[in-house]
Amino acid sequence: MAIALNKITTFLFFLLVNSLVSYSIQSLASPRNPNSLILGLTLASRASFPTYPKASTSSRKIVSIDVLGAKKPSREVRDGYLISLNIGTPPQVIQVLMDTGSDLTWVPCGNLSFDCMECDDYRNNKLMATFSPSYSSSSYRASCASPFCIDIHGSDNPLDPCTVAGCSLSTLVKATCSRPCPSFAYTYGAGGVVTGLLTRDTLRVNGSSPGVAKEIPKFCFGCVGSAYREPIGIAGFGRGTLSMASQLGFLQKGFSHCFLAFKYANNPNISSPLVVGDIALTSKDDMQFTPMLNSPMYPNSYYVGLEAITVGNVSATEVPSSLREFDSLGNGGLKIDSGTTYTHLPEPFYSQVLSILQSTINYPRDTGMEMQTGFDLCYKVPRPNNNTLASDDLLPSITFHFLNNVSLVLPQGNHFYPVSAPSNAAVVKCLMFQSMDDGDDGPAGVFGSFQQQNVEVVYDLERERVGFQPMDCASAASSQGLHKT
Repeated sequence: MAIALNKITTFLFFLLVNSLVSYSIQSLASPRNPNSLILGLTLASRASFPTYPKASTSSRKIVSIDVLGAKKPSREVRDGYLISLNIGTPPQVIQVLMDTGSDLTWVPCGNLSFDCMECDDYRNNKLMATFSPSYSSSSYRASCASPFCIDIHGSDNPLDPCTVAGCSLSTLVKATCSRPCPSFAYTYGAGGVVTGLLTRDTLRVNGSSPGVAKEIPKFCFGCVGSAYREPIGIAGFGRGTLSMASQLGFLQKGFSHCFLAFKYANNPNISSPLVVGDIALTSKDDMQFTPMLNSPMYPNSYYVGLEAITVGNVSATEVPSSLREFDSLGNGGLKIDSGTTYTHLPEPFYSQVLSILQSTINYPRDTGMEMQTGFDLCYKVPRPNNNTLASDDLLPSITFHFLNNVSLVLPQGNHFYPVSAPSNAAVVKCLMFQSMDDGDDGPAGVFGSFQQQNVEVVYDLERERVGFQPMDCASAASSQGLHKT
């Protein structure tokens, strides 16, 4: 999510804007693998038909997940996937966005004091609770000498944070200064900013079996009092030391997720699996893996190389080199980001893909809906036998071709999606892709979470590779005990 995306998407109707999220942690420990846990979350939405996501000003999407060691389930919500954190003594339950595009985990702090500018969409929604350090007997400020403090202040000199904190030269030389870490400002590429204090407290994850639990006594996170366009806390799943994956001890292993299709957004009985730890990488011999590219500019983000996009069975479009490699400054690559809603592609390549789609689709365009929603291609697709939704196979498939001969055919519903209720034996479907903003800084493109629905995505961090495999995530959730019957 922390990417150089400045495009603000326009609002869609009947979106998950007023989602009401309720989460319950449901975890199953694998007795054969103590390095993994299975967690589950559920969601209830007040959205009317159809249920589809809205990209926020941060180009972020919300879903749900639960933290920790193993199979974590995730669920679609307003604009992304949420993790439920149990922090403090006694525990305070906070739901935050799971974000593979950043490292810092932060929560809104203070029952009344948390303030968010330009967050009007959330004013009337009590989606998230806030964390109160004063109510936790195990909460304390991180030290200025903490590696986490050095990390968040972005300095190569470990003495800088302590200097900012007001330590004397003698204490700096002797490394005896114990002042707390100075307040920080953490920025996101879409323009969001949060300010707060680096805090340490106990993070607990409870299993469904008696006595099965994991406890991290000195978990480091941001206690945020003010935010700009960032109304919901974030669990950073990037590759840095501050990330949740790193602090939970799984950064050298890996994780995977399988996002449910949006038709399950109103179903509180099923949640998407997020697997963290050893079992995320087991039995993957038959999976296709593409190399994980190491960005010199954003080394803590997940990048892959894109070679081509195929539309239907007709044409394969070769992508610009910037989508498969970095330039001398570290710009380029395709970023995999659970915190960005839709896939973004650079110009003029994006327009070329649109042209190919237009040449292969013969249904009438709905330019009025395009102006209304901000999407670039909307069609009135017939509904055979007046079914609720038009069949996805009436529209051409889209295939992503990654480095190492890895191909992913986007599952049905991941490219064109209904944006209004059906009428006159037709339903309006829009292409859920967007163009990158102008500018050469940062990634050349982003592979968003909407296009990752019903796809198992495996982050093999030990071997630095990413795997893709189409999968019925609802069936996967059932097999992992994440579907109540």
